[in-house]
Amino acid sequence: MKKWWMVCAALVCVLSAQGQAVRQMYLYAVKGADSLYLDRYEAVPAVSGARPCMIFVFGGGFVDGTRDDARYVPFFEYMAAKGITVVSIDYRLGLREVIASGDFSAGHVVGTFMRTVAMATEDLYDATAYVLANAERWRVDPACIVACGSSAGAVTVLHGELGLCNRIEAAARLPESFDYAGVISFAGAIFYPGGELRWNRRPAPIQLFHGDADANVPYGAVREQGMGFFGSEYIAAQLTALGAPHYFYSATDADHRMAVDPMEENRYEIDAFLQKLVFGREPLIVDTRVSRIGAPVLPKDFTIADYIQSNFR
Repeated sequence: MKKWWMVCAALVCVLSAQGQAVRQMYLYAVKGADSLYLDRYEAVPAVSGARPCMIFVFGGGFVDGTRDDARYVPFFEYMAAKGITVVSIDYRLGLREVIASGDFSAGHVVGTFMRTVAMATEDLYDATAYVLANAERWRVDPACIVACGSSAGAVTVLHGELGLCNRIEAAARLPESFDYAGVISFAGAIFYPGGELRWNRRPAPIQLFHGDADANVPYGAVREQGMGFFGSEYIAAQLTALGAPHYFYSATDADHRMAVDPMEENRYEIDAFLQKLVFGREPLIVDTRVSRIGAPVLPKDFTIADYIQSNFR
């Protein structure tokens, strides 16, 4: 195990100053009318040996967004230059059905959201299985795959890890022994039935970025109709209680910009998480609270109706 993370860390260090990233596109699944593609970014010149991989899931409220959004690409290139193969994936956008129906009632949105997250999680698993199937050819270390996502994509990767921990039916799409080496969530949350979120085993190391004034994705916990929507603050508290290594970065009076800004502004923190908690397997809990002096005080108490309005206006 020690040799494994030392190799991963060495690759990251060696390639940090080398070359540029090249992108190649692959069709990884066809589901009904949806052809799902992924883009693979890797450093040039290529190096021998297996390297870490980051699977990225884009944001857009499960309504829109693209895997090659110009806001993300510099982050992909940065990671590729560090020796991490980046795989940015398509997934099915189930909340488009809400817009098509015109029914924005809480009951309809919540029900559709449950199905939407399940579909996106399945697509993440299928993309992961595609990476595993091509790991030898792509020189990817199967034990060193990190799931990363923004907003709706962050919701997806958090559900992906929870699903592996709780062995949901869709998890059978992956080998039983598989787990992500780490998870990075830019303004994500978990949607879960009942009053409390439950993990059947300790998850992989998770990094959580979130603003406490996020009106799009809950920062804390919101409950509605027997369902709970659990944001980064709640998840971090649970991980602390579980003794699970994690890194919580909380920004006071920051809104949903934390779904994108950390990819540019917090690369040091992301690098530290990968090096220490993921590759180094250090048993750490990191809790960082940031306040910008002079920043306006923003509203922080939102209902399910508020989140629906923010995401569909």
